[in-house]
Amino acid sequence: MKNSEAARIFSEMANILDLAGENPFRIRAYRRAAMVIEGLPRDIAGMSKDELKKIPGIGEDLASKLLEIVETGTCKAYEAARRKSPAGLSLLLSIPGLGPKTARAIYEKFPIGSIDELERLAAGHRLKAAVPKIKDKTEQNILRGIELVRKGAGRRPLGKALPVAQDIISHLREKAPVKQLQIAGSLRRWKETIGDIDILATSDDPERVMDIFIHLPQVKQVLARGDTKSTVILAEGMQADLRVVEEGSFGAALCYFTGSKEHNIRLREMGVKRGFKINEYGIFDKKGKKIGGGKEEDVYRVLGLPLIPPELREDSGEIAAALSDKLPKLIELDDIRGDLHVHTKLSDGHNTALELAEAAIARGWAYIAVTDHSKGLGIARGLSVERMLEEIAEIDALNRKLKGFRILKGVEVDIRSDNTLDLPDEVLSKLDIVNASVHSGFRQTSEKITGRITAAMRNPFVTTISHPTGRLLGERDAYQVDMEEVLRVAADTGTAIEINAFPARLDLNDITARKARDMGIPLVISTDTHILEHFDYMSYGVAIARRAWLEPKDVVNTFELNKMLEVLHKKRLILK
Repeated sequence: MKNSEAARIFSEMANILDLAGENPFRIRAYRRAAMVIEGLPRDIAGMSKDELKKIPGIGEDLASKLLEIVETGTCKAYEAARRKSPAGLSLLLSIPGLGPKTARAIYEKFPIGSIDELERLAAGHRLKAAVPKIKDKTEQNILRGIELVRKGAGRRPLGKALPVAQDIISHLREKAPVKQLQIAGSLRRWKETIGDIDILATSDDPERVMDIFIHLPQVKQVLARGDTKSTVILAEGMQADLRVVEEGSFGAALCYFTGSKEHNIRLREMGVKRGFKINEYGIFDKKGKKIGGGKEEDVYRVLGLPLIPPELREDSGEIAAALSDKLPKLIELDDIRGDLHVHTKLSDGHNTALELAEAAIARGWAYIAVTDHSKGLGIARGLSVERMLEEIAEIDALNRKLKGFRILKGVEVDIRSDNTLDLPDEVLSKLDIVNASVHSGFRQTSEKITGRITAAMRNPFVTTISHPTGRLLGERDAYQVDMEEVLRVAADTGTAIEINAFPARLDLNDITARKARDMGIPLVISTDTHILEHFDYMSYGVAIARRAWLEPKDVVNTFELNKMLEVLHKKRLILK
């Protein structure tokens, strides 16, 4: 997809303009456009100029630049700006958490040419010694940012890798003589970060498939080209492998290349005990005769197992559960009845409440919760008490017109550093949904941040803790929070915990979500929608829930409206 490429260019453009002290409104326009394009599920490569201009924050000028990026891979304005800006400055700005002013101050003292050089300076405390306002904490943050960059070079967030893989699949279906075609590997298991993209196919003409694959527009470099397997590096820097196998081996190969490695080892060990050999080519008896492998179900059937969903194949108890007929009936996307974390244009969203409701109705949902930011988050144009009360009245008026659908009155309220909430209980008590979130003080101690979150949960009107660890995959580590304590207080108070489906977050992760389920904590899957297309991200949240072994009964927004509200409001009685 061109989205990530365009978002990167716009983001870098904003940084370059910021460094040059350009018009802050122009800088903000590029940053906003980068965020929207990055989060747009639809590929901009297939959009006309008029369609691009309908995207929030994209006007005539930016639409023209997007078309230029789609056609050429870059744009003249960006290339001209980059030529004026030293390469070392761009390198500094690639470090998460290092802003333009600090980057310029460092570069003026040290014209840095590599990340290794920056690391040596920070580790040796030379930055603090030579650059005003840089302290020990700044150097620690720089070192942490360098570590994040290096991690990102090896693995990519699910939300960046999956659209790229789906785009490749789409091109192959359209152009190549493939019969069966499937994403495999950790992508198929919906792991939150991905190493390589693995694709499996069958075809009567594998050489033609390989030829088309290595010449796809996404391909930057061909590492290997064979008759049945090829490996390429994509424009986004990821490696992609395509294998073409025989029809009679497709199921066994799909199981093998989906993994995980640990899950496959368990299957092979079970096969050996039963007298079978199981590998990517099929299932073989003691005499070496092939007895199955065309379908993935064959592998599990010969072992006396039902087909185990890919999301569970992590050797985390799934085989024992399958043997005892105790596999969970995993939640499906169709089980979701509404979204409880949605932003409108009154704060940092781009649509009205009515537009969001209409889009939700088109998806077959029964409700959404409008949860604009509270006033403390100034960058998101958070709502004051007065504006909050106005929004409540507006939603009440809309609900009187809507039939069979409910817009819930809500807020994403800031948890302040002094453990208080950004709105008084008098206002919170008027709302259906209160999502409490940490948006500041990310570098506080574990004791401090944990105390802020647990204090919020003890408020009777807080229904949910949103994106509880604050992480941004590939950009920002989770803050230091004691999730064991957070879960304990959530269980005690009846506070729900959110699985934030926004691909950059996926917060809670699957491991903690499973722990929460085991403790009887209500869970919510929400998209954190800021534009209509973000509703598509619900599939990411559902995938994380499936990896956490969650069933529909574990997720409150699978319930009909009254039951959902009853569960979330039960704590008002408990904490009175």
